[in-house]
This record gives sequence, structure tokens and C-alpha cells, in this order.
Amino acid sequence: MTKRDPFKYFKTSPEIIRLAVMMYVRFPLSLRNVEDLLHERGIDICHETVRFWWHRFGPLFASEIRKRRIESMRSSHWRWHLDEVFVKINGERHYLWRAVDH
Repeated sequence: MTKRDPFKYFKTSPEIIRLAVMMYVRFPLSLRNVEDLLHERGIDICHETVRFWWHRFGPLFASEIRKRRIESMRSSHWRWHLDEVFVKINGERHYLWRAVDH
């Protein structure tokens, strides 16, 4: 069974939708700032369109990013080491530990 295309009934290309949503999510920009930046690049859309796209495609993009992160962590041989030690501070014994990645 094939996946349904989420961009099927949109006139705007998926690249522009992805750019607008990622600009809004990744950088501390308002919807109107994203609208202005896209207008400077020749893309004329309303800030409400960016809000609609963010509401509709934001969770989709977030799940794709999460899936890629998990796959890359599994494919790479990412390891971590737990270091633990007892130290004396002002005559009191404390247990200190830290996690160190490769």
C-alpha cells in the first residue's frame, strides 16, 4: 500500500511549504516575519497561510525528523560510558557520576 501524498491538493510546491514551516519553527520568527522573508524571495503568501501550513504539516515534519534521528543513532555505533567515583568534600563522602559519550 502506498502512502498518501499530504501535498496533493495544494497549489504551492512542497519545497516552499517545507521552507516556510521550517523557517517558522527553527528560527525565532513571527508569522509576519516569515511572510516578509518569503516575499523578498518572490513568494507571495499570507501569514495566515504559513500558520495553516505549520498547523497541518508541522507534526508531519517533526515525526520525519524524529524518525531520521532515531535511525541515525541506531545505524551509527553511538556509545556512552558511565563514570562513577566517591569523592570527599569537607570530610563528607559523596557519590559522583557522569555520562560521557564517545
